[in-house]
Amino acid sequence: MKGGKSNSDAKSNRLAVNNKSAKAKPAKPAKDPNKPKRPVSAFFVFMEDFRETYKKEHPKNKAVSVVGKAGGEKWKSLTASEKAPYVSKAEKRKVEYEKNMKAYNKKQAEGPQEEEEVSDKSNSEVHDEDGEDEEDDDDDE
Repeated sequence: MKGGKSNSDAKSNRLAVNNKSAKAKPAKPAKDPNKPKRPVSAFFVFMEDFRETYKKEHPKNKAVSVVGKAGGEKWKSLTASEKAPYVSKAEKRKVEYEKNMKAYNKKQAEGPQEEEEVSDKSNSEVHDEDGEDEEDDDDDE
């Protein structure tokens, strides 16, 4: 096979072309665990109550999808006046969320607290530096 490529060379070229790991996706920023969670809608407030009543009426039914479908059908059949208490609860939660978000955004605008700025090293690094001398002293005894 003069001048021809072997099968192994051809396969390696194909693998290099089809390699999807070469394209890196941009990393998502880490979520802040202190950020308030968004409030639930009126439907989910309704579902909190509906799940309890449905489980009492159908104790043998363990499927989540069945409860969700039944809740959706019930929600669609409710009139506006029947939905009103759930809508008002959802509005209260939304107002509370907006209040919490204002406080959260105010904290973020102020920047990191003094305690975080002072300590660049974690406790373990500080103890490792000090601990090396102490470990040598323990061996002498």
